[in-house]
Amino acid sequence: MEKETAYNAALDYLYSFVDYSLKHTSELVKAEFDLGRMRQLMELLGNPQQNYPTLHVAGTKGKGSTSAFMSSAIKEAGYQTGLYISPHLQDFCERIQVDGTPIDHGDLADLVDEIKPAVSRIPFITTFELTTALAFLYFAKRKVDAAVIEVGLGGRLDATNIITPIVSLITSLSLDHMAVLGNTLALIAREKAGIIKPGVPVVSSPQKEEALQVLEEISMDRSSPFYLVGKDWQYSRGKTTLDGQDMFIWRNSGEKIKFHLKLLGGHQVQNAATAYVGLQLAAKSGLKITEENIRQGFSQTFWPARFEIVRKDPPVILDSAHNQDSARKLHETLNEYFPGKKIILIFGASEDKNVEAMFSEWKSSISRIITTHADHPRAIDPEDLAELAGKLGIISEVVVPVQAALEKALNISNKTGEIVLSAGSMFVTAEVRTAWQKIEFS
Repeated sequence: MEKETAYNAALDYLYSFVDYSLKHTSELVKAEFDLGRMRQLMELLGNPQQNYPTLHVAGTKGKGSTSAFMSSAIKEAGYQTGLYISPHLQDFCERIQVDGTPIDHGDLADLVDEIKPAVSRIPFITTFELTTALAFLYFAKRKVDAAVIEVGLGGRLDATNIITPIVSLITSLSLDHMAVLGNTLALIAREKAGIIKPGVPVVSSPQKEEALQVLEEISMDRSSPFYLVGKDWQYSRGKTTLDGQDMFIWRNSGEKIKFHLKLLGGHQVQNAATAYVGLQLAAKSGLKITEENIRQGFSQTFWPARFEIVRKDPPVILDSAHNQDSARKLHETLNEYFPGKKIILIFGASEDKNVEAMFSEWKSSISRIITTHADHPRAIDPEDLAELAGKLGIISEVVVPVQAALEKALNISNKTGEIVLSAGSMFVTAEVRTAWQKIEFS
């Protein structure tokens, strides 16, 4: 209990600073992102981020899965491997992992106490900057051999962008966080491409031409070798079942290499291909990673709330699709694995999301939407979501809290056999996942 008390006090301290993830869009637009604070803090802490090689991952969708694939493969190669992600799903410590294990609550509390004197010297620092600093420091203390670092928001001015990685990766780009990053794909690509460092190789997932032109231009300007997945490396899907899928990757006319993934959907094959090329470039920089390491690492990669099937019959699926592009990919995956099956959608979203576009992508498969409200200050009122669904001709109802929404959906599904799907925003699916675990283990 003493350790948990210290941990909760540490979280209170971290959240006492400006946390833009909890701010309304109107406040986020006015935010002054500045790497100067982060550089100053890391200098005071001895620049621990320079103690190990890093792989840096930006993108709109897929960066978490891509990061997970790479960290799993590096671990399989026998290296102690750090992984920094955001946001967390159910526990704050998920953000900072070594070899797949989140930092201990007590260790986080101790680290927070350690950085307080340095933090007191830097005005206007943010919660995300502090969390990033904690990750960099923890990885140094654990003497990791390498770390995979996921960008929080954007890239150019993201707190993680003080590192000089051995490889930069940019996953699928689409319209999201437009009030902050820009309202065109080209503007968003320019912000994401901010992670490209002079001379450091860049791997890109397949992109729309508007985004691709920007990435290629910036890579050329910075003399950074540019590798496009789907062009420089080809990939394809193989056999797929509810238990996993096969994929193949090859270069030009070279031999096709086969891998097996637990993660489902064509988009995960793309993420794995992006991770594979990143690992190949990391190997050229000194990390000894074999095809077998990658094969084992990919086959063991699990990433919660990414088309996570927690029950097969009737299906209960947890997903984190939160923009139109990811909604489309989710719908394609549902149609592939459960053709013709109707969906009971548990849904909540934050205020900056294009909810109408997401509903439109799913409309043909939805039997009803249960709108709910997660404990998050940017959550849209479920009454407003239900009203919007009604305007689109979709049956909807409001059920709060989230656990009650899940129980309602399960009661209907148990009678009809329809899919229960949670999607919209991560904070909603996180609460659904917690509620499901309570039901499953009760």
